Amino acid sequence: MSAVRPETASDRKAEVWRRLQTVTDPELDEPVTDLEFVTRADVDADNCVHIEFRLPTYWCAANFSFLMADDMRNAVKTLPWVADVTVVLGEHMYADKINAGLARGLTFHETFGAEADGDLEELRRTFLLKAFQRRQAALLAHLIEAGHDVGRLVKINLDELVDLEVDDAGDKLRTRYIERRPVVADAITTSRAFVDADGDPLQAETLPTYVRALRRVDINAEFNSALCRGLLHARFDTETPLSTKTGQRVEPALVSAQRS
Repeated sequence: MSAVRPETASDRKAEVWRRLQTVTDPELDEPVTDLEFVTRADVDADNCVHIEFRLPTYWCAANFSFLMADDMRNAVKTLPWVADVTVVLGEHMYADKINAGLARGLTFHETFGAEADGDLEELRRTFLLKAFQRRQAALLAHLIEAGHDVGRLVKINLDELVDLEVDDAGDKLRTRYIERRPVVADAITTSRAFVDADGDPLQAETLPTYVRALRRVDINAEFNSALCRGLLHARFDTETPLSTKTGQRVEPALVSAQRS
């Protein structure tokens, strides 16, 4: 039986964008859509999806770039009606090589050969662990600040965490944390909710120090996120698309006259 697809082209395109929202920058742990990396995501009449993206700098690491492209392709491929997915990276020093590898369905190592630095799956695992730690620290800091008992927090299981009374901000942090919890250990409902990167339960005596240490890492990641956004906006002028080199805003009616 053929896969059921959304009725209109607009619906199909919206569904693709929703899948792309699940793909994150590996270092920043933020959706590539929120970071404005994706510039195009279209669906043709044959249910083939065409995605284009760009990055903050011309020299962004090749493995990071390939990883994001591969994640985008894999995320969209999960849609049952999609026949094929093409992902194209623009304005990057390795764009030609990456795009050629992606078009042929090659792995990172097959694409770069001897130039490949490290294992892509190992890199993905490393950044998933970092994302897990950042999300955990953010949730724990929020819960502690909200007055939840540290001794109880380290003992609750995942089922109890889901039932824990939290505000809207806490609910969002909890959802993000639970999404990454399987990275370190089996996420069965009776498992301890809060464990370290090795899957060992956290301890009440050391929890505040543990959270502070992870929050320092999170602050560094937030700085990198702001830097990436700034570089992207400066490079592509995404915030003020209608402007002159002097910084004066140009009204739309004058643009054609000034470019002639």
